Amino acid sequence: MTQNGGGFAHTNNWAVLVCASRYWFNYRHMANALGMYRTVKRLGIPDSNIILMLADDAACNSRNKYPGCVFSNKGRHLDLYGDNIEVDYRGYEVTVENFLRVLTGRMDPSVPRSKRLLTDDRSNIFVYMTGHGGNEFLKFQDNEEISAFDIADAFEQMWQKKRYNEIFFMIDTCQATTMYSKFYSPNVLATGSSQIRENSYSHENDNDIGVAVIDSYTHYVLEFMEGINKTSQTTMQDLFDSYDVDKIHSHPGVRTDLFNRDIRHALVTDFFGGVAQAEVLPHTPLEFTMSTNDASEKPHIVPSVDAFPFFEGNTTEPQNAEYGSHDTSLAHPFALQFIADVTSGKSQSNITYRTARAWVSVILLLSLVGWVGSRGR
Repeated sequence: MTQNGGGFAHTNNWAVLVCASRYWFNYRHMANALGMYRTVKRLGIPDSNIILMLADDAACNSRNKYPGCVFSNKGRHLDLYGDNIEVDYRGYEVTVENFLRVLTGRMDPSVPRSKRLLTDDRSNIFVYMTGHGGNEFLKFQDNEEISAFDIADAFEQMWQKKRYNEIFFMIDTCQATTMYSKFYSPNVLATGSSQIRENSYSHENDNDIGVAVIDSYTHYVLEFMEGINKTSQTTMQDLFDSYDVDKIHSHPGVRTDLFNRDIRHALVTDFFGGVAQAEVLPHTPLEFTMSTNDASEKPHIVPSVDAFPFFEGNTTEPQNAEYGSHDTSLAHPFALQFIADVTSGKSQSNITYRTARAWVSVILLLSLVGWVGSRGR
């Protein structure tokens, strides 16, 4: 399938989750990102396919009444931090430069694989960002800003370098929709929490923690996602239809003009979950020739002698190799009988390609067992 085919063209899902804020009073932004992190993991994206950028200064902050924990509701029913979290970029590593390098793959050779976005043209990527922003910019760590142009150009580099199949971009900040207004690359679906000249608001405060614990937009998105499982047929249109302006207190936006599919047919799990489809590549482990003894008979398949490296010359003798020897005697009763049947034409009409493959698998397995046994002696 082609890259812009969408749907079943992708074979792997990734997530890039960015909390661009730091400091205790921005607790809710960290909870936003951790809530998304929990959701994509629950739906099947492994940590190896998640890049989490987080200031990570809330869980162990001296003002945190619940050390080592981050909650997203005042009832504190669910700890988003827990024991099973992998933060890839922490604290002062959360920079505009690092974010753009992650997207474009322009990494120093010393950067470990766990910090790289190892995507290809079959990858669907969910990019989530949260923090303080304005018209076409998002602040990073109260120290620098990333612009809508920066992200748009990064996505174009990714497209040119075949680093994605489809991207779903979501952002929760003030004037959020301006952050995807400059996108121009294909196969990008985008949504944001608020329109230009409009603020995004927190959802609720926790009096014991002393700050707001999550933003309204992200809260209701996560609430919707709690009803999704790995096999759900819920679509992106269903997600966008769940937006309630009266609850969110802002007007979320959606941009679909760059997206190549009808969002009524694009599943939420195409971005948030593990991929159920697998691509099977053609594989021809053996060479086969067609043979028949009589014109009236159906042709039968005979494997090439070269396909059996263990049976050269006298098959009762073990082969020697540079690093030792291996005894294939365990495989001889099966192998010799099989080859004898094939070459003599005893069961020619019943030998099919599938049967041949099954026999060869048995031969190779038993040969391996014999070799391991001989190495242990």
